[in-house]
Amino acid sequence: MKKWMISLAAAPLMIAGMNTAAAAEESIAILDGMKVSGEIRPRYEMADVKDNGLDTANAFTARTRLAVEGTLLGLEGLTAKVGMTSVNNFGYNDYAPQDATYDLILDPQQAILTEGYLAYTAADTTLLAGRSFVNLDDQRFVGTVGWRQMERAYDTVTVVNKSVEGLTLLGAWVYGYQGVNSNPTTDTGSALLNVNYKAGDALTVSLFDYMLADIHDTYGVRVSGVVPVEGIKFDYAASYAMQTDATLDYALDTAPKIDASYYDVALGANISGLIAGAEYEVLGDASGSSTKGFTTPLATLHKFQGWADVFLGRTAGSNNDGLADLSVKLGYAAPGFGKVLGIYHKFDALSGVNKDLGSEFDVMYANSVPGVKDLAFLAKAAFYSKGDTGNDVTKAWLQLDYKFATK
Repeated sequence: MKKWMISLAAAPLMIAGMNTAAAAEESIAILDGMKVSGEIRPRYEMADVKDNGLDTANAFTARTRLAVEGTLLGLEGLTAKVGMTSVNNFGYNDYAPQDATYDLILDPQQAILTEGYLAYTAADTTLLAGRSFVNLDDQRFVGTVGWRQMERAYDTVTVVNKSVEGLTLLGAWVYGYQGVNSNPTTDTGSALLNVNYKAGDALTVSLFDYMLADIHDTYGVRVSGVVPVEGIKFDYAASYAMQTDATLDYALDTAPKIDASYYDVALGANISGLIAGAEYEVLGDASGSSTKGFTTPLATLHKFQGWADVFLGRTAGSNNDGLADLSVKLGYAAPGFGKVLGIYHKFDALSGVNKDLGSEFDVMYANSVPGVKDLAFLAKAAFYSKGDTGNDVTKAWLQLDYKFATK
């Protein structure tokens, strides 16, 4: 699929013009109840990988997003949405891939169509076809990587049913995805199945089977919830998954052999704004005839294994020795004050010679900007210390985020 390089400013004008012309000549509006939404997110990012022969990277980028949606041709239940995202570099841009002599910051300048779909809803069932954002459960297995300036978008045919109260059934055929970096659309023929039942705040259960073509099948269960006890809000989450050989096997000679498991247990508490918690997550190593261990190539990986992103390649596609991540967090959040959070990670391999994979300390502060509606501020940093191998890594970010939407 070719990139759409239409100006973000021109897209709503084109649609508005189509509506005006249609209304004047045929008295038919292409989009009824048109809503416009958007985002402007400027960010400064620094990345420094010690002793790797490259210079410290600095980047000042901005994400601009604009989307238009509404009822199509006046037909009840039929909606359409078109949205574009543009990433631009301003000032600092001394980083890879712009310049290979610098450390990597994965926000190249680009503009693509990130939303473009038709959706039809009848009773409690929605059928969607086209490009959209797909985030399932905690995004551990399927997500959009919204942290990066160019978010991943999926080309799908998706069916969602909510006939039973609290129960959401989702089935999606994924035929492509694009985003994060400047690579063209990745063609695929994958299937996503997700069953989510929310019994209340105290219990949500998800069953899933994600069949990624020529990569692997991932199936498992996740439970989570929030339980208040005498003024304390306890939260918990637990997941277990298995990976096996790909059911959707098109490249018969190249599909890997997979036999690996995953589990995650997290407990937390909020006491009048004081946040505390601990988590233990394990991506299993290769066992039996496996060619690699447990991997999650379509996850929002920045949410997991530390913000320094040291293990991106390992958890996305190259993980033979497994990865165990023990983390603890402490923070505080209150209206007006904002949120401050610190997280400590200890990483270890499950097998192999070099089992000490290092540690990391992450810290962040976020708040709304006083006096400016819908404008948020974020500052965060990640400090990774190497283990038996690797390099120390330091990263830092300063960001503003302004979102708007018409009613």
